[in-house]
Amino acid sequence: MSQTVKGVISRSKGADVEVVDIVVPDPGPGEAVVKIQACGVCHTDLHYKEGGINDEFPFLLGHEAAGIVESVGSDVTDVKPGDFVILNWRAVCGQCRACAKGQPQYCFATHNAKQKMTLTDGTELSPALGIGAFIEKTLVAAGQCTKVDEADPAAVGLLGCGVMAGFGAAVNTGEVKRGESVAVIGCGGVGDAAIAGAAIAGATTIIAVDIDEAKLEQAKHFGATHTVNSSKTDPVEAIRGLTGGHGADVVVEAVGRPETYEQAFYARDLAGRVVLVGVPTPDKQVTLPMIEIFGRGGALKSSWYGDCLPSRDFPMHVDLYKQGRFDLDAFVSERIGLGDIEAAFDKMGRGEVLRSVVEL
Repeated sequence: MSQTVKGVISRSKGADVEVVDIVVPDPGPGEAVVKIQACGVCHTDLHYKEGGINDEFPFLLGHEAAGIVESVGSDVTDVKPGDFVILNWRAVCGQCRACAKGQPQYCFATHNAKQKMTLTDGTELSPALGIGAFIEKTLVAAGQCTKVDEADPAAVGLLGCGVMAGFGAAVNTGEVKRGESVAVIGCGGVGDAAIAGAAIAGATTIIAVDIDEAKLEQAKHFGATHTVNSSKTDPVEAIRGLTGGHGADVVVEAVGRPETYEQAFYARDLAGRVVLVGVPTPDKQVTLPMIEIFGRGGALKSSWYGDCLPSRDFPMHVDLYKQGRFDLDAFVSERIGLGDIEAAFDKMGRGEVLRSVVEL
């Protein structure tokens, strides 16, 4: 029997979000209903709201979440009612060519719930990243539920998107090793997570680059050993100066703009790795001399969801958090209600928060 609960939708491009009644079906085969306890307000939700993802309005926003499994479909065995889970948007299929090669972290056929949540008039909703978690209860594919040890939902739920993206960009994609040097351009939530990942991986020189002094100061908390204000100093020269004149072994670009990507490219050492994790808009383009690409060697990589495998990475990161080695609490700038999300988007746009987290 379906349930009617409160949730937050974006009805049309650019319009303010609304708290409305939403009908959530009982879970069918391969599905689960999760009672949401907390959900971060992510830039991706703002992209949906502004029409930057697609035009399949109305959207049920929210995706960076943790909660308790309430019910599951008849064939679901990996999770059960009562399990504490972090939601993910990489429910691996186990059958595609990536999974068949033993690389499920690159699964090319991830899936979502087959049934649709709707407004009370029957209008179907498009859940953000197949999740839709600014809601009291949501319907997802069971594979989108990753069981972990219970912890503060507001903190560990952030592993569902931004924190995992940044941490994984450094550790999984960039393959930061002990003793290496790392530079991170852009010190929002994703960039700070990359800094934390680099520190945990054993990098000895970690350079935070941003134009905001407050963000640079905050980056030190996550493990930055040096900071560079790129509005005042050439970041390429500064990074080279802090790495013996060579450049960093790994440069993580967490902005998604051509000018910062070019800085990342020239700020790496020979045979170094550049990792793009900042999300560019479709109109952005970058031009680089091919001789420089050839002559510098190394690798130019993009990191999608931190190249993570939720079943492997989420429990490990929760363990690090509970051991006091990964300060997820520091990413939570404020705890808010469902009715405060529009204001949270404004604060995000002004750069005042790492994460506003909705608690239900």
